Amino acid sequence: MAENNATPEITRAVNAPKSKRRGSSMAKRNAIAGILWTLPFTIGFIAFMLVPMFESAQMAFSNVTIDIQNHSYVKEWAGLKNFDYILNVDPMYKRQLLESLGNMGLQIVAVLIFSYFVAFLLNQEFKGRAFVRAMFFLPVILSSGILLNLDTNNSLVNSISTLIKESNNAASRVTGVLEDILASGNSQMSDLMQTIFDLVNSVYDIAIASGIQIIIFLSGLQTIPASMYEASKMEGCTGWESFWKITFPMTSSLIIVNVVYSIIDFCTRSDNVVMSQVKAQMLQKMDYGLTSAMAWMYFACIGVIVGLVTFIISKWVYYYE
Repeated sequence: MAENNATPEITRAVNAPKSKRRGSSMAKRNAIAGILWTLPFTIGFIAFMLVPMFESAQMAFSNVTIDIQNHSYVKEWAGLKNFDYILNVDPMYKRQLLESLGNMGLQIVAVLIFSYFVAFLLNQEFKGRAFVRAMFFLPVILSSGILLNLDTNNSLVNSISTLIKESNNAASRVTGVLEDILASGNSQMSDLMQTIFDLVNSVYDIAIASGIQIIIFLSGLQTIPASMYEASKMEGCTGWESFWKITFPMTSSLIIVNVVYSIIDFCTRSDNVVMSQVKAQMLQKMDYGLTSAMAWMYFACIGVIVGLVTFIISKWVYYYE
């Protein structure tokens, strides 16, 4: 009996090291496979992103002299000289930076409201829903890099757009009549209404920038269990109460995703005034030190804004488990 009782223990003792070795070898194989799959991205990131970023950071604190004949450049340490110039001497950069960040805040709020409203409508049951969804996704294709550059760099399109803007009057705008009615009112109220009117008149730009956000909100709306709405109806909740108690809290986590995406999308667009000024400084004046300082200052502002917005919104986000 003692031998029979001891046999399973001996067997487990003998087999345990093999299972551990088998598990460790499998973990090693998975780790090696993961490293091999990510190796091209890692090499590309180091070669084409990390090294140029480090070089650009050095240029931001240096005076860069271009040697065209030898196809090289010389860096001379200058400290904070470039940053002092763009903030205190350059008459355009700081003004365009503040205007760009202000316009970004207004447009992101408009894009979030518009995309959430459209996603809520597209989540309803109606005929032709697939076609309407495809129609709202079309701006994502139209706002891609190549087509956007064709739109912004096309001389014929630009001339037509300029002619429309020059011939535009109050009657031809969407809010033209209301602007005339409220023009003689309170100055503060007029400024607020003018901001709203500008957003309404730029509904095309807002719709173009809302494609991805609509898809993200729509995917979140489709994950809400129908049983929650059925239970709310049984409890006597109205549609308005169901929206604020179920729909909005369940999709609140996606607001952070869309805010961060919208900020990055707005700040990296080819028609962004700050990005255009940075490109002009680099290609026309070939002042790489000043250009790098402008780019890093813009990058720092975007990073601070993303961090603050994420921190603030995350306090009000509800995560469903």
